[in-house]
Amino acid sequence: LSSDAQQAFDISQETDEMRDKYYRNSFGQRCLLARRLVEAGVPFVTVYDGGWDHHSNIFGTCKTRLPSWDQSVAALITDLDERGMLEDTLVLALGEFGRTPKINSTGGRDHWPNSFSVAMAGGGVKGGQVIGASDALGEFVKDRPITPGDLAATIYTLLGIDPGHELHTSEGRPIRVAPQDSKVISELFG
Repeated sequence: LSSDAQQAFDISQETDEMRDKYYRNSFGQRCLLARRLVEAGVPFVTVYDGGWDHHSNIFGTCKTRLPSWDQSVAALITDLDERGMLEDTLVLALGEFGRTPKINSTGGRDHWPNSFSVAMAGGGVKGGQVIGASDALGEFVKDRPITPGDLAATIYTLLGIDPGHELHTSEGRPIRVAPQDSKVISELFG
């Protein structure tokens, strides 16, 4: 609600060059807005890009969407880094689960919880590494399985929140911030 945060929503204050750097589509401009919000002190920002639930025509859709997505996310990470904010800003690119390794009958991919990918940058994460691997077909985890709970525990740790902390419902039921068996992905820490 601060005036700084409210001013951050006015991306017309950015130069044309900067707006072009992020790509001139709605996702690119939302990435630019995310940088402006972080710069204004907003602690948590989500940039939604319309989803990647491509049950049909995945090749045609990705051919048009991936170049602008790549440019926009790269611009966000580069811009945060150049402004000295990347080390304190965790950038995540992920979906809610993976997609089938095989193309379905309508040229798309369906839901697949057995293997998925997450890209992370900044926020104290040691970059330039791949942790875990799927088998040759991308069907199942082959090396270093990481659960959604492990990812949650890692994100909470990076945010300075104890993943083992318990909250209590109004009825007094304890709920852990991250599941009991979750392990922080230690390789991410330099």
